[in-house]
Amino acid sequence: MKLNKCFKHAFNMVLHSKLRSWLTITGIVIGVAAVIAIVSIGDGMQQSLNAQLNALGGDIVTISPGFERGGGMFGMRGGGGGSSGPQATTKEIVLGRSDLQALKGLPDIALIDTNIRGSVDISYLGKTGKVSVTGVDQGVWSQITTSKIKTGRMLDSADQNVIVIGGRLASSYFDQPVGINKMITINGSAFRVVGILDDQSNSVYMPIQMAYQMIPDKTNDIYYTLVVKIRDENQLDEVITKIENKLMTARHVTTKSKDFSVSSRKEMQQARADTMNSMNTFLLAIAAVSLIVGSIGIANTMFTSVLEKTKEIGIMKAIGARNHDILLIFLFNAAFIGLVGGIIGIMLGTLLSGFMPALMGGLPMARGTAIVTLNSIFMALSVSVTVGILAGIIPAYQASKLKPVDALRYE
Repeated sequence: MKLNKCFKHAFNMVLHSKLRSWLTITGIVIGVAAVIAIVSIGDGMQQSLNAQLNALGGDIVTISPGFERGGGMFGMRGGGGGSSGPQATTKEIVLGRSDLQALKGLPDIALIDTNIRGSVDISYLGKTGKVSVTGVDQGVWSQITTSKIKTGRMLDSADQNVIVIGGRLASSYFDQPVGINKMITINGSAFRVVGILDDQSNSVYMPIQMAYQMIPDKTNDIYYTLVVKIRDENQLDEVITKIENKLMTARHVTTKSKDFSVSSRKEMQQARADTMNSMNTFLLAIAAVSLIVGSIGIANTMFTSVLEKTKEIGIMKAIGARNHDILLIFLFNAAFIGLVGGIIGIMLGTLLSGFMPALMGGLPMARGTAIVTLNSIFMALSVSVTVGILAGIIPAYQASKLKPVDALRYE
């Protein structure tokens, strides 16, 4: 029997059992649509994440006082340093000018920005509030920060009573929008706005010497963090090691008693990327359950078809059809069900992927546009056809092995 005739017989089998075939196809449609939607959303989230992480700056290193020993987690700050065990102390751990001078001796470092941070009262046109203020070294901040200016300019080395504010603080925090050159009162002192950032923050940045005066309980030359820009991003790990060794020498500590943390933004990139991959894998596993259910439906349909077509199989064998021909007919039938389910599932999944980012907009990691790629389409179509064929192998083999006499006697 020619291949096109086998395909025609398989197609007619689907047409003559419409309701059962379409119920089976529906199971494949749901599974494929779920796979397409999840993969496309995952790709969109990954692209959005990559854009955010690229904006962080892979050549930036942050040094903070305090070190967490229990879980090995960086970034713990505070009076006790976050340490546990015999090294714990009540002495306040800080970063100071001696640490800054030690780092300036490293040729691998291009720039160092000194930061302090605190909460202040802020008011504009009678509306008051409380926001976080960051004091920065205005001479280097613009060269290190990854924030972008929307309106105005960055801080300059000669600036004093001026500030740069976040986009949300400028647009919606007060009753009226804040524009360039407007005066804002911070802890009773007036500051002129020279720049508005292109972000959605309520942040305020000012020269560090002014921040020492505005933020309560801050001591000159004591820093919240030191932000370092290295010369060669490819040498990041080596430079971090040099920074740690230099600071341990300057602070007279060892690896066991280390009282500071050094973290890079590449670590943040890797951590967030790993979280994203784990979430995508989990969601795909859920979608795979739908495909498994769909494959069971195909197998059930194929077994039923074999029972219904038993007499026809006997007739075909009696007039010369070989076992191979019968096997191909039923495999084509299963593959056709998987193919139709895959095509419809791709269309439905593409439609769903357009709506789901809006439904998940409240999740920070879900902000982005779903991306349906050709690779995901081919993958979904291949999976649906493969699932159909695999589910139909046993029923098709069973049909091909029927003896003509027994098949003709079947009622």
